[in-house]
Amino acid sequence: MRSLSTWPYPNIVAHRGGGNLAPENTLAAIKKGYELGHTMIEFDVTLSKDDIPFLLHDDTLNRTTNSQGTPINFTWHELSKLDAGRWFSSEFNNEPLAQLSEVADLCLSLNIQVNIEIKPPKGLEEKTGRIVARLAETLFKQSKMPPLLSSFSPEALRGAKEVAPSLPRGLLMHRFRSDWSNLVNELECYSIHLNYKLITPKRLALFKAKNLFTLVYTINDITKAKELLAMGVNAICTDCIDIIKPTF
Repeated sequence: MRSLSTWPYPNIVAHRGGGNLAPENTLAAIKKGYELGHTMIEFDVTLSKDDIPFLLHDDTLNRTTNSQGTPINFTWHELSKLDAGRWFSSEFNNEPLAQLSEVADLCLSLNIQVNIEIKPPKGLEEKTGRIVARLAETLFKQSKMPPLLSSFSPEALRGAKEVAPSLPRGLLMHRFRSDWSNLVNELECYSIHLNYKLITPKRLALFKAKNLFTLVYTINDITKAKELLAMGVNAICTDCIDIIKPTF
């Protein structure tokens, strides 16, 4: 993968599946992204108490489900009964949380490429990276392109590299890290994913010099999206999936 000279994934990525048009990180969100022509999605994966990888962005269930608490304290059986759609709108009442395995089945059937952000529970960084990467490698074995794994946690990426070294890895940065170069070397990263406000021509040149592809988030202005792509960014992640489409 590191030997590729061109970005092999789409250059527009639907944030959390359905952007701002569906409850994030659900099967309904992924279907919404697909309906609008998106061929690559980003979503977040964490672990249940019984080590089942499932989709959730936050450290707690509070914002996006009808429950409260830390997901690592719940078994998948308990989590599977929650409503992950009602918070967004009544149209999505009773939309359940989704296992990574369910998402893989849907994405493979729709020929959608994926960026899996690993969101490890505190203290379980390497373990989460290993479990998610091992399962992702198996689930997406028939995919045209392998899943692109990313995380803010170097430990999670270290675990992913250990068990699935052939899967491409991306280091996430919300604030610029002075140790980014050492980390991408150690973790053999394929790409670097960062807050678009951190991108400058000088930094982009540094990334390119290390043969790193660049994905930036979260761009919801079409003019800014065009500007970043023209600058040489390889992909942008957007919530405005009905405006910033793959063919915009």
